[in-house]
Amino acid sequence: MKISDVLRSKGQGVVTIAPDETVSGLLALLYENRIGACVVSTDGTTVEGIVSERDVVWSLHSEGTGVLLGPVSGIMTRNVTTGRADDEVSSLAATMTNERVRHVPIVDDDGALTAIVSIGDIVKSRLNELQSERDQLRDYISQ
Repeated sequence: MKISDVLRSKGQGVVTIAPDETVSGLLALLYENRIGACVVSTDGTTVEGIVSERDVVWSLHSEGTGVLLGPVSGIMTRNVTTGRADDEVSSLAATMTNERVRHVPIVDDDGALTAIVSIGDIVKSRLNELQSERDQLRDYISQ
């Protein structure tokens, strides 16, 4: 199964945030969209970083509430793991596990942002795949 299969059912919408937006603005965006991470991008297609709930929590703990007024660029992860639509789901899942990341931006051959995949999307696709296999086996045995 490919990431493109996951994106077919999930969709390819990506919420981005500008690097100079405040962390407080980021929290509002995460809340409004019911998401756990945003790709940081000035133009909506270039991946400059990624920022998650985890980044906010760690920064609040280490720097205090003043971080809320600072820019997202101050807390974002700059070295972003990305994937491609033709990647195998199992390969991306292994990468996410090994690198301990929960969100991976999907880029095209030119490096332009096209989608984002979460570990939840990966788990859901795997569960659907297992359900389908189970149904096929049950039907085969019932014949």
